[in-house]
Amino acid sequence: MDVELTHRPSYTHLVVELAAGETVMAEPGAMVTHSPSVSIETESSRDGLVSSAKSMLGGESAFANRFTAESEPGTVTLSPPTPGDVHHHELDGETLYAVDGAYLASDPDIDIDSEFGGLESMLSGAGLTPLALKGTGDVFIEAFGGLETIALDHGESHVVDNDHVVAWEGSVEFDARRVGGLKSTLLSGEGIVMDFTGPGTVWYQTRGLDTFTEEIMEAMPGTGDDGGFEVEF
Repeated sequence: MDVELTHRPSYTHLVVELAAGETVMAEPGAMVTHSPSVSIETESSRDGLVSSAKSMLGGESAFANRFTAESEPGTVTLSPPTPGDVHHHELDGETLYAVDGAYLASDPDIDIDSEFGGLESMLSGAGLTPLALKGTGDVFIEAFGGLETIALDHGESHVVDNDHVVAWEGSVEFDARRVGGLKSTLLSGEGIVMDFTGPGTVWYQTRGLDTFTEEIMEAMPGTGDDGGFEVEF
């Protein structure tokens, strides 16, 4: 499998060149184009790509598409649903954690699961269910906006707003918490943050989708407090 990331960083496009017999998995709706020699098969969580825990708790779909170059090589182009960048990560037996909705595509040998640590975060009010991507092969993680990297030494810590977290290596310890009490949460504009402690790398996106969506809603007529109007039909 040969890959190329084009139109970076704002509208990244993933081009996957498949040899005959090779396969790439991708989230539903990610496909932009593919060669006639490439077949598509939709798989559910029962097929082993995604566990039932991910289907119930994670932000990803319970389904994924399998693109396979049949008798001859072929090309598949993929893109995230929002403007932003894509991180190409090569796993070699280790684990990469990704937040809900960050998974774009992967080698079919990569196992994707949610873990109890993510369940604890969700139940504590963080609304986070990290996905654990394990195995050997290529993984592609999508971001809203640009991608930044935080390299943490052993014992070094950093705090990232949960709306900006994208992924982190399995060697990094993590936890989710609220910022202060209810008053500070409401007035600060923040809510949930994640604490990361090295060693390892953390990736975050330069824009938060939830915050961006709220800004769009405020700008729509009739939704803000600036004397907007409602349209009736």
